[in-house]
Amino acid sequence: MNQPEQVPDCPSAQPDMLGARAFGIILGSTEAPEVAYLKAEATIDLSRLTRLHNLEPTEVFRIAAKCEESRCAHFNGTRCTLAERIIEQLPPVVDALPPCTVRSTCRWYFEQGKEACIRCPQLVTVSHLDDLRLRIAAEPPSDLA
Repeated sequence: MNQPEQVPDCPSAQPDMLGARAFGIILGSTEAPEVAYLKAEATIDLSRLTRLHNLEPTEVFRIAAKCEESRCAHFNGTRCTLAERIIEQLPPVVDALPPCTVRSTCRWYFEQGKEACIRCPQLVTVSHLDDLRLRIAAEPPSDLA
């Protein structure tokens, strides 16, 4: 008997999504954010997130959760177009795969492989940079939105 296919995880999730857990902490500066990958995932407890000193959870953590597929503006019915645009617009920032706890369930890795992973350490869910490449990558295609 075939088992139902498990929905992969989105590595750019919001803290209120199903199965939300932190897999990285955002370090560096606003101009050059850098993800420090956790050695173990941490479940997000929304009731405790009021202690972030006026920062949104997505400004502190990289969060993974179950991909919302058709409920997401970046999903085209079969794959994540956000991961595709990230690869098209942003340069790699590392040579080797980062030590990521999400990779075994990550939609971006399943669909784009190493090319997504070597760009991932520079990505934050909420960017305060006025970088055209980031804006282009983050903008869902108008035919999907």
